[in-house]
Amino acid sequence: MKKGDIRRAFTYLESGAVALVTTHDSGRDNVMTNSWHMVMDFIPHIAICTGSWNESFETILTTKECCICIPTIDMIEKVIGIGTVHGSECDKFDRFQLEKQKGEIVMSPIIRDCLAAIECKLEDHIEQHGLLVFEGIRLWENPDKKETRVIHANGDGTFFADGDFYNFRDSMRQWVPDGSERLS
Repeated sequence: MKKGDIRRAFTYLESGAVALVTTHDSGRDNVMTNSWHMVMDFIPHIAICTGSWNESFETILTTKECCICIPTIDMIEKVIGIGTVHGSECDKFDRFQLEKQKGEIVMSPIIRDCLAAIECKLEDHIEQHGLLVFEGIRLWENPDKKETRVIHANGDGTFFADGDFYNFRDSMRQWVPDGSERLS
């Protein structure tokens, strides 16, 4: 090992799945790209880090809800594009040809092209750190989606897709809640 630049440290940890966070306010849908998030427990409680630089931030604080959608690698150009424009500049759903579906509990749309989507209710805003803490209240899965590899951001403008999966469910059984196995 050798010393490295501390400014690169986050690139070793950031690589969770990239998410598309949808919102709905006053009859208008919006979507933002987010890679700063974490699952906090099995319920699930999910935190995302964002702030006033994202137009969706104020909508989430006002409506107290969103939908977290998980895109796959075949959507990477759309995911990058969504993250480079503001919803006030265009209708991102039209511009990036995203197919919407109404949620069952929240007004924020589900992106049908994604592998999964989680309808969420805001539980907490930790202002000092820009954290929004949600409770996931409804899961939607896309069993017909052919591409199942999700996108991971390294934080430096590079991305990768899921690789090989390794099944250790038997040895992890006592720590993994029943019914938590992914479809893909």
